Amino acid sequence: MYNFNFYNPVKVLFGPGRLNDLHGEQLPGKKALIAIGGSSVKKYGYLARLEKELDKAGVEHVLFEGIRPNPTRQNVMDGARAVRDNGCDFVIALGGGSVMDCTKCIALMAANDGDIWDYSLSGTGGKKTPANPAIPIVCITTSAGTASEVDIASVISDDEADEKTGIFYHSMFPVLSVVDSDLMMSVPPKFTAYQGMDAFFHATETVVNTKVHPMAEMFALKTIELVAKYLPAAVKNGNDREARAYMALANTLAGYYMLCTSAHTIEHTMGSFHPKLVHGAGLIMIAHVYYDFFAEKKAAEEPMIKMAKAMGVENPTSGKDFIRALDKLIADVGCAGLKMSDEGITYEELDKYPAKLHEVLGGDTSADPLPLSDGDYLAIYRNAYK
Repeated sequence: MYNFNFYNPVKVLFGPGRLNDLHGEQLPGKKALIAIGGSSVKKYGYLARLEKELDKAGVEHVLFEGIRPNPTRQNVMDGARAVRDNGCDFVIALGGGSVMDCTKCIALMAANDGDIWDYSLSGTGGKKTPANPAIPIVCITTSAGTASEVDIASVISDDEADEKTGIFYHSMFPVLSVVDSDLMMSVPPKFTAYQGMDAFFHATETVVNTKVHPMAEMFALKTIELVAKYLPAAVKNGNDREARAYMALANTLAGYYMLCTSAHTIEHTMGSFHPKLVHGAGLIMIAHVYYDFFAEKKAAEEPMIKMAKAMGVENPTSGKDFIRALDKLIADVGCAGLKMSDEGITYEELDKYPAKLHEVLGGDTSADPLPLSDGDYLAIYRNAYK
């Protein structure tokens, strides 16, 4: 039998329209910093709806804007300063994965001295342990991709060091999250695809992971099933409420037990050098070559057959059946033509990536179906290059 730990303290309000129930919850403070990224949450009325809920709950609030799609250490420190300057006692993230990630780190730094990079485990990080827990966090997700609303993880970039790293401490679990798929209806098709495939890869990396166990596999296989069925529909018609709701569910399920392999580290390395690269797009770019590396060597036959079945393949017999289903899904969501070169990545710079990969925290490089050498990593980058 397997040994594993499972702990998730996040209360989740799930379903279309659930933002309207926020005022009835016991919120964790009297004054909130609302953190947002771009203008879409204002444009589509999501911010106004949140402010109305807080007003009904008798909670004061101030706005912190401008979190970058790949949030930076500067975003974090500016937000922490805003918490202190305005006397806020908790934070609310209103946005997608980037906003939620940044807000978790803002909450950590609102309660601790120094710079967020002091607590990073990456190459140039200080590798310190925070003295104090993060202040309380509430997440209201507007995307279906990262599952940041139910985990402790944050991905933050340091542009000067060309590093993009994971920062995660138990106190960074949100106390409350709202997963209201109505807030996802406005996501454009290509970002719906990128975000949905991010959730898909959280699940596929979990299933092929050498450290997988029945609990993790249960969440992951259901995620794979739902993404394969509903992501093409959500991309085709963003107003498909059923597809949006099931994609929101897939995303959250993937986050309940996420075991990432080196695939995430491979992409985070790309993002370290190219901060504007959308995470989900980067994962798609390397997906076929990465998974086919193991399929060719028959290193993950049983898990890949399970994933193929979850995707609706009848009677799969090998890892190659999963590869074909993966390629079809990528094509069905309009992402077969993604190219590294279109993001400014050059073939020559790939030589730098394997060394950087060991400095970047994204996934667990020891969890791959086979151990990968730097030569293997370079071959994956080169073979995926277009």
